[in-house]
Amino acid sequence: MSQEPVRGVVVPVITPLDPDGQVDEASMASQVERLVDAGVHGVFVLGTTGEFPFLTDAQRALAVRAALGAAAGRIPVLVGVADTATPRVLDHVAAVADLPIAGVVVTAPFYAATSSPEIRQHFRLIHREVPQLAVYAYENPPRVNGASLSTADVMALAEEGAIVGLKDSSGSDARLRQHVLERRRRSLDDFVILTGSELTVDCALLIGVDGVVPGLGNVDPAGFVRLYDAARAGDLLAARAEQERLFELFDIVTIGTEQPMGGSSRALGAFKAAVQALGGIAHRCTAAPAVQLGDADVASVVAVLRRAGLEPSPYAAPAAVTDPAGLLAAR
Repeated sequence: MSQEPVRGVVVPVITPLDPDGQVDEASMASQVERLVDAGVHGVFVLGTTGEFPFLTDAQRALAVRAALGAAAGRIPVLVGVADTATPRVLDHVAAVADLPIAGVVVTAPFYAATSSPEIRQHFRLIHREVPQLAVYAYENPPRVNGASLSTADVMALAEEGAIVGLKDSSGSDARLRQHVLERRRRSLDDFVILTGSELTVDCALLIGVDGVVPGLGNVDPAGFVRLYDAARAGDLLAARAEQERLFELFDIVTIGTEQPMGGSSRALGAFKAAVQALGGIAHRCTAAPAVQLGDADVASVVAVLRRAGLEPSPYAAPAAVTDPAGLLAAR
């Protein structure tokens, strides 16, 4: 699908699961509807927040189709295709290339260590295989054995047309500024730079990035839209106030003390518990082998929501999971 690169608030949507660990299509439809209603500019399926490493290929495909059916062409849908090596990524790309998506999001290969030339070749091969498909690079060094896309790598790939944008989750504002300055120097005005750091969005937008991909946006999408709109309008005080409220809301990811659990279990569990409490999904289940949040931790999540001005509400399942725009009917 050829279209303008995606800018603004692009939420890396959670993948709702039922108690048996299967993709909950009705909840995916409900959550995507919440995001559309909040005014987000796009969704990103199968990112880190979408638990892609823990899903089977069949579950990945179901999550993508459920999100596309719910979005119904109203907002662009990006799809994560990250995997350990180029051939495996190409398999994921082939599975979605004919769907009405806005592009794919690709990390450097992971498990095996890679060098800069190998990372560049990885993106070139993907672009060569599907030149009609927009490719976004996903910079997240901790998730890919510390491999990092330097500014030189990013800009070289952008000039070649191998990538149309970058999601930078490095956490470095200095790196973001370097990307923005080099983009300007090379007159790559159409190349999109998105921050994945939801705690410094106001600063990143001031630097000159084009948007944010916030996991916390699943919980409070309207808050990130307000932050983005205020920053773009030059109302820096309003942007800062909204950012500070969201900063405090992010405390939910530190909850999870009833039993030992990893940081991923804690953060993703908190996001899902919060969205369930707000009526977005039916279950708060995270994918195996994640430890699940207990009831006391969920109560703590709800308390943080209330402090941030978000009031819990019961889940209301959609009447039916449909494809109203007929986007998937003949595919």
